[in-house]
Amino acid sequence: MTKEKKQEFTLRITTANKTELVEILYEMVLEYVNDSVEAMKSDDRDALHESIRKARACLRELMESIDFSYDISGNFMSLYAFVNKELVLAEIRKDEEMFENVRKVIIPLMDTYKELAKKDESGPIMENTQKVVAGMTYSKNDINESMMDQDNRGFYV
Repeated sequence: MTKEKKQEFTLRITTANKTELVEILYEMVLEYVNDSVEAMKSDDRDALHESIRKARACLRELMESIDFSYDISGNFMSLYAFVNKELVLAEIRKDEEMFENVRKVIIPLMDTYKELAKKDESGPIMENTQKVVAGMTYSKNDINESMMDQDNRGFYV
């Protein structure tokens, strides 16, 4: 994942509500799956291992956030377990079709959460975060980011 993409995800996470956070995690899984495919094609074992490790970490976060008080939660756990198994086997077998199986599960879930996020009016999970404003300044075609409220970083005690 590129540095810019990581920054974009970080910014989105700081302003996300619960539903948007799940959507972001799905997007991150897909991003790491794409990185895994590229690493596999270039025969970079270390990059392949690292990108699969990160995809599984996002998946683990999704698994740990399941609320088992709902009947459907078992279905989510089964889907996540399947995706986890496919990621492990994809690394061992270096089989691109297994990455496609992961996409076939994650993309519909992500699309569903995108629709749910439009209806979720709850506020951001994170509080006391810096506001980032991006704008065109100083030169043509350059975007500079500046932080607002820099004196107010950290936690309130």
